[in-house]
Amino acid sequence: MTGYVALARDLGFEAVAANDHLVYRYPWLDSIVALSSVLEAAEGMTLATTVALPVVRGPEVLASAALALDALSGGRLLLGVGAGSSRADYEATGHDFELRWPLFWDAVDQLHASLPGGPPIWVGSWGSSAVLRRTAARADGWLASAAHTTPAVVAARCAEHGLQAGVATMWTAVTDDADESRRRLAWLSEITGVPAGTLAERVLVGSPSSCARLVRAYQDAGVHTLFLWPLGDPERGLERVARDVLPMLSDPP
Repeated sequence: MTGYVALARDLGFEAVAANDHLVYRYPWLDSIVALSSVLEAAEGMTLATTVALPVVRGPEVLASAALALDALSGGRLLLGVGAGSSRADYEATGHDFELRWPLFWDAVDQLHASLPGGPPIWVGSWGSSAVLRRTAARADGWLASAAHTTPAVVAARCAEHGLQAGVATMWTAVTDDADESRRRLAWLSEITGVPAGTLAERVLVGSPSSCARLVRAYQDAGVHTLFLWPLGDPERGLERVARDVLPMLSDPP
């Protein structure tokens, strides 16, 4: 993992992110611990949780961990938080999944109380108007989910609610092999429930030129940060983005 982050830094990427789950179909590293373990390799990079789950973790516990990571990194933490979409995470901690959004907003208020002047708090969501209204009032920005939005939707929502936006969970597989693209999209469709044809227009899976078009569209929508999630060999995936996609952009995010 340290080698991956060092490579990202050397290739010019400016942030490193980790997601949060307690219970998942695959083994999962704790996001705060994972980011703490790469502090030296990530020198100068933003550290982001995309996203941490304050209801599941407990807002006071998350605030304490976030303050520590922000201090150790010299103030480089972006605290992305969300209600989460895993019923299993809530069941594991004795919380009602059906009440996740009311519980979440209470947790956000507690985070603000525990983090005065602390790291910026961004809310991850699929982008409903009700959630974004609250995000605009109670957070510093919106982390959109790539599988569940488009550049046009992000632009419209940000204009409507006066938000800054980044895009997280941007699955990435730059390839000239059409069969590989189809296999990757089919797998993503299986785990997200989003049709493969829809995902093909939303994630960076495909040829360098198609990936560059999507990044450019997000730039035009006002998005300044994309958090990539390389599929397959992660280091090779980053190298392909840096070598074959970013040079097609005049001002890469």
